[in-house]
Amino acid sequence: MAISVNIRRAEASDCPRILELVQELADYERAPKEVTVTLAHFTESGFGANPVWWGFVATSSAREGEPSSTEVVAFALYYIRFSTWKGQAMYLEDVLVTEQMRGRGIGRLLFEALIKEAREKGFKRICWQVLDWNEPAIRFYKKYNASFDGEWINCAIDSPYTVS
Repeated sequence: MAISVNIRRAEASDCPRILELVQELADYERAPKEVTVTLAHFTESGFGANPVWWGFVATSSAREGEPSSTEVVAFALYYIRFSTWKGQAMYLEDVLVTEQMRGRGIGRLLFEALIKEAREKGFKRICWQVLDWNEPAIRFYKKYNASFDGEWINCAIDSPYTVS
């Protein structure tokens, strides 16, 4: 079946589907129970009065006499990170192409939309994380001459916050 793919900015109505894809990503990253954000919080955080994330989606639709259907098959979500050394940067939180749609250039289209956005907004860099065992993603990022920094250690504390 022939398909057409369209990259566009994410909309509030995409949030339920994006969260389904976030869960698919969590399953792939071997952390299926880590997604705890609610749809209401997710939507408000991206489309409320003070959005803190922005994104793009890839939609796919059937062509050439096939039943008409359009669905979000991939997404990329970013937020603005500030570096005291460099200024504003785009932080790519997540990018996912559904398993059945991989290998069709959709990741490249999303990544190029992010690069264009970063240029237009004057971000000094695009940064993200990738799991060290995710070889397909690492190969993909190498195509863009990404640098991989083994020097920094990821840190986080989760709520409820405690002091020992």
